[in-house]
Amino acid sequence: MASSSEAQSLVVDGTRIDFIDRGSGPPLLFLHAENGIEPAAAAIEELAKGARVIAPTHPGYGGSELPKGMRTIDDLSYFYLDMLDQLDLRDLTVVGAGLGGWAAAEIAVKTTARMARLVMANAVGVKVSDRETRDIADIFALTDPEYLDIVYADPEAGKRDYKALPDGEVLAAARAKEATARFAWNPYFHNPRLKSRLHRIKIPTLFLWGNRDRMLSEAYGRAYAGMVPGARFDLMERAGHFPHQEQPKAFAEKVLAFAKAK
Repeated sequence: MASSSEAQSLVVDGTRIDFIDRGSGPPLLFLHAENGIEPAAAAIEELAKGARVIAPTHPGYGGSELPKGMRTIDDLSYFYLDMLDQLDLRDLTVVGAGLGGWAAAEIAVKTTARMARLVMANAVGVKVSDRETRDIADIFALTDPEYLDIVYADPEAGKRDYKALPDGEVLAAARAKEATARFAWNPYFHNPRLKSRLHRIKIPTLFLWGNRDRMLSEAYGRAYAGMVPGARFDLMERAGHFPHQEQPKAFAEKVLAFAKAK
């Protein structure tokens, strides 16, 4: 598993963030979901078997600083564009899960100059139905057991005994909830402008979708994929909203195969 001791620090435009850089081979940027970087450890380990994985902890999450004035995923996307320039990363496969998928899409509609491929895993970021229809379950109104029940194929996968966890992990979980509310509360988990910009994504794109996600639906995922020219849609069995966490080996195999496809 990718341990906290592997995390490095990087300063981008005066803001210090944590990030993991492991493995070798073609570069792959992994943008974590709204539940933080820690649940992605096994997926990062699997991905690093076939790629050089750069996995930053989003500003405001974990131990990463939050720049003053950063409030939206649009803001976050510009931060990552600056980071890619600073690291001079090229021919990237960008993989985003959940809220990280939203960030990946916001980056890609601005420019894909440094990107070769895009993978969106149970991504949020758009509204696909009319204004009266809820596309995304209101997770802020749910109890913890209710939340675990809709986002995981096996709710046990998401259970955490906070009384037994080290203080650092408890703080990271609290910061993840706070940062997610800051970025996604209003408008709720989407950018009204993003949908009309998705046609700008002209690189090969794969939507990986956990088939047991009840925060989002398969219909939502297919509609989202349909907005990106030529995007493929692939269901993952025995996985919910965080397929990289519940099925890390299968997730990595699909991502790496897509990254290497001609």
